[in-house]
Amino acid sequence: MKCPLPSCLRAHLLFCLGLLHCGEARVHTEVQAGPLYRVVGSPLSISCNVSGFASHDTRKDIEFRVKKPANPTVELKIISTRDPGFSYAMYTVRVRSKEITVTHVTPNSVLFEIHSLQKGDEGEYECSVVNPETAYHGTYGAITTVKVIDNSLSVSSTASPSLSHNEGDALTLTCHASSNSVQHTHLSLVWFLHNDSEDDARPIISLDRDFTLSPGSGFEWRHQAGLIRLDKTGEATYKLNVAQLQLSDQGRIYCQAQEWIQDPDNSWYTIAQKEAKETILNVKAREVVPDTSSLVVIISAQSDTLQEGQELSLSCNVDAQKLEERFFSLAWLRDDIELARIGPTGILSAGPEYSGRVKEGELRAARIGERDYRLILQPVRTEDQGEYICRAWLQDRGQDGTFTRRAAHDSRSQLVSISSTESGLSVEMQNSVGVHEGHRLELTCKVHRVNGQLSVTWRRKPASASAAAFTSVIGLSQQGVTEKAGEFMSRKVRATRPATDTFTLELEEVTLSDSGVYQCAVSEWKINSKTNSQSQDATVTVAPTDSFVKVFLISRNSKVTVGDKVELMCRVRGPRVPITLTWSLQRYASTQDNILTVYSDGAISWFGDEQRYQLKVENKENEVVYYLLINGASRREAGSYQCWVSVFLENVHKKLPPSNQLAVLVQNPVSELVLTSTPALTTNTDADVEIKCSVISKPSASSRYAVTWLLQQQAENRTIVSSDQDALVTFAPQVQQSHRQRISMKRTKGPSFELRIRQARSSDNGSYICEVVEWLQEPHGDWYQLSTVSKTTELTVIEPETNLSILKEEKWLNMSGSQDLLIPCHITNQSSSESEFQVTWFWQKETEAEQRPIYTAYRNSTLQDRFGKGDQLRFGHPLPDQFSLTVLKPSPEDSGLYFCEVEEWLLSLSHGWRKLAVEKSGYLTVNVYAEGEVKAVSEPECKSDMWMGILIAVVICSLLVVFLLVLKICRSKVSGGNKSHPNLWAEPEQYTLKTKPSADD
Repeated sequence: MKCPLPSCLRAHLLFCLGLLHCGEARVHTEVQAGPLYRVVGSPLSISCNVSGFASHDTRKDIEFRVKKPANPTVELKIISTRDPGFSYAMYTVRVRSKEITVTHVTPNSVLFEIHSLQKGDEGEYECSVVNPETAYHGTYGAITTVKVIDNSLSVSSTASPSLSHNEGDALTLTCHASSNSVQHTHLSLVWFLHNDSEDDARPIISLDRDFTLSPGSGFEWRHQAGLIRLDKTGEATYKLNVAQLQLSDQGRIYCQAQEWIQDPDNSWYTIAQKEAKETILNVKAREVVPDTSSLVVIISAQSDTLQEGQELSLSCNVDAQKLEERFFSLAWLRDDIELARIGPTGILSAGPEYSGRVKEGELRAARIGERDYRLILQPVRTEDQGEYICRAWLQDRGQDGTFTRRAAHDSRSQLVSISSTESGLSVEMQNSVGVHEGHRLELTCKVHRVNGQLSVTWRRKPASASAAAFTSVIGLSQQGVTEKAGEFMSRKVRATRPATDTFTLELEEVTLSDSGVYQCAVSEWKINSKTNSQSQDATVTVAPTDSFVKVFLISRNSKVTVGDKVELMCRVRGPRVPITLTWSLQRYASTQDNILTVYSDGAISWFGDEQRYQLKVENKENEVVYYLLINGASRREAGSYQCWVSVFLENVHKKLPPSNQLAVLVQNPVSELVLTSTPALTTNTDADVEIKCSVISKPSASSRYAVTWLLQQQAENRTIVSSDQDALVTFAPQVQQSHRQRISMKRTKGPSFELRIRQARSSDNGSYICEVVEWLQEPHGDWYQLSTVSKTTELTVIEPETNLSILKEEKWLNMSGSQDLLIPCHITNQSSSESEFQVTWFWQKETEAEQRPIYTAYRNSTLQDRFGKGDQLRFGHPLPDQFSLTVLKPSPEDSGLYFCEVEEWLLSLSHGWRKLAVEKSGYLTVNVYAEGEVKAVSEPECKSDMWMGILIAVVICSLLVVFLLVLKICRSKVSGGNKSHPNLWAEPEQYTLKTKPSADD
């Protein structure tokens, strides 16, 4: 295929991109094949169809461009379905005026039309579809060539502009029609009659492009009787002959010629049409004189005893008052069978059984006088003997020209005897013949006792219309010259005489309409005079193709697994006829698509991707088997298959009923995927966790895996993260960003699939499900998935145990206000060396239940005076596990119970700082005396040796304990009556307690 460089590059680039994308072409753009020859001023229509898009029901936008012969490298934009401003300036006016249009016929096809071609419209027209999808996958443009030729059709008439005739007169009009086109064209011609009372002209008689002669509606009977004819004389002259004019023939008569050209797709197209000047015809009517008197009818025969081959002459005389002023009809009958009739206007018509003999010239009838009529039958046959009568009846003519029949009057009967001649000519034919549609009909006619030269005429009439007349098919004269007739002019029909006593009729490619009664009429001749005629009938029945050609569709394996081979067999049973077979596939919930077509000459047209299918044909004795092979089936080949058969008859494809539908199911193979994983894992908080599931079955060469990790908690499954077959990782929407930063998944060799959770938390407890879907590749590159396989791992996250302990011994202390009060807080054990502590000291009056915080040392070394008395408090931290609070110069009001509370904090990567434990120390009971009171002894003084000191210390301690207990009892009795001044631990107004450090402290 040759085309200018830019369009070829674009088409080839689109095609290559489609191949790179899918490995095979899918989208297909198609226009009618060219070149298309059209005449200046005639319309042009180009159909464009696209197929193969995924969005089949969506309307496609299509554009048309043209390249002119003068500049074949420049592409001009004409019209687009989506862009009103698409046209170049030279086409804008024609597009806006609707002279050039493009119309959607279906969502995937358009019709481009130029309603009046100009000479400059010649060129290469390209139809291209705008791709609505992201990828290119196929061919998106198609080109056809348009040739614009000059109108060379010439039509003229030699008749006068106006003619006047009487009713019953003969009329002859001549029309000349010719074309000097260099292209191979056919002409058709029609004679029209346009009455003033009718809106449209009516065809009288026409000769189509295939040289078939057809009478117009209302003129059939007159044409059949030979009263209306269209004769072609020479190459360009067409004569209309009307034997007897009727009043209804009045009007404007003209001829119209059409020139036809055959496009490359074998369809015929009208490229030119012209009409000759019309002739105005006036038909004068005869006057009717009403009369009610009876008719007198007399019959006579020139001779009533005849031999075969002689002439029978019957005369009829009609008499009545004022007969010359009346209309009447007259008919000849034999044994109540009508031979011929002459109507009120003098028109001759023959009975159904004698119409053929009229055409052969064997039967003639005419009006020979005012009252006299004559019928001549020559040569007569033995079957012509019998009783003959003449029948006449008056007919009244109305104002509209129609006739009303009155009662008929018969003559006496005339007996005619006919004896056979010495030759004894007889004809023998088979009574009935059956033939298949599309086959050849062959009829044989045997003759016996021949005496002279013979001619034969083959006639036919429909079997369903017994009263219909025989029409000539073909004749063979005594000199051996054949002459076709009527509708058989364009048919493949032959009349031969293979032997002296045998005549044959051969009709090729019979159709259903060829059924009927065929007659072989043989005539005997002597010295150019017909002496005898005999005929024989045979009933021919044409069996329709679908009655003897049967189509079945079977398969040995219609349910297969992806990659298997499928073999479909379309069995065409019956006699061999030229057929065209089409395979089609209807995928589920879609339209039916053709796959391929096999023509009778062996050519194949592919509608889809031929790489997926193969075709094989096997000829058997009584059938032909067409195999459709699918090598490596994929899900694209699944659906309902059918085969369709068309029989080629007389240039027409007759489509037979389709075969049965056969469903092909393509199913995925059973998954053989086997996984393994650890059933349970236990870990501490803040530890990193890896949960792994591995494939231990043997993978396919094309295996890919899609993995989804789910967490099951409280009988509810929630997706965490997934990875598709292309390893694209996606978190579930409900997974928060903070969790996404500590969760990841990866794929390792094996393959193995790992889910990693950094800094595990107790909220991560649950069942982790690894769901794996194996993806395999079909033979044509498409991917499909198998069933899901899963494994579960139970994860338990344990909080670490705390080992925090603090000194809890109880102490009593008596002291004076001049001394400083030291309140220690000692940690004896801790959970981790990384721990940090927050210490808070509390004070409680012995007479009250409320414990008041007085001072806090936070883990980040921040100190807080909880009562605003920082000038009297001193915080100490001599060792990592020792803390102290010193009260400078306490007053008696500061007496009470003191203790410390320690919080252990540990830094967590997932939670930040976490509180591990809280412990309280033992109580320190302090009694502060004012100056001058008894000094509290806190330590024994040893002024003697060691043992004396120990003894004294024990005695003093015992007395001190007793004293403190007595003092406590006394104080509790009188605590309500004595009011003391505000002490150090009195809670200030607007005090806010900070109970927990923040993560930023």
